[in-house]
Amino acid sequence: MKKILVIGTICILLFACSKSVSNKTNNTSGTTSIDCSGTAKTFSSDVSPIIQSSCATGSNCHAAGSNNGPGELITYTEIASASASIRAAVLAGIMPKTGSLTTAEKNTIICWIDSGSSNN
Repeated sequence: MKKILVIGTICILLFACSKSVSNKTNNTSGTTSIDCSGTAKTFSSDVSPIIQSSCATGSNCHAAGSNNGPGELITYTEIASASASIRAAVLAGIMPKTGSLTTAEKNTIICWIDSGSSNN
């Protein structure tokens, strides 16, 4: 299972590097800029509903028994363990495969990850 997770993470990162990022950028440094000011994002109220509807049950890409990318993204442990892969895929615009995330949803996921991926 660890081999699959490592291989999946590497594939996501390689694919993420090959696709252009369409987030706003800081004109002087070219780095991606996400506004994480304001209310802290929580896993249970903010992040989990987005992941469940867009990645797990809504798209079935990361539902129970999935081997796609980091595998299942149903529980906090699964999502937190895959947070680096999720962050890269969301920033690259390659996740979710079906449908899309709004800028607010992307910011919610990224800000939650960047603030430590708390189980709150």
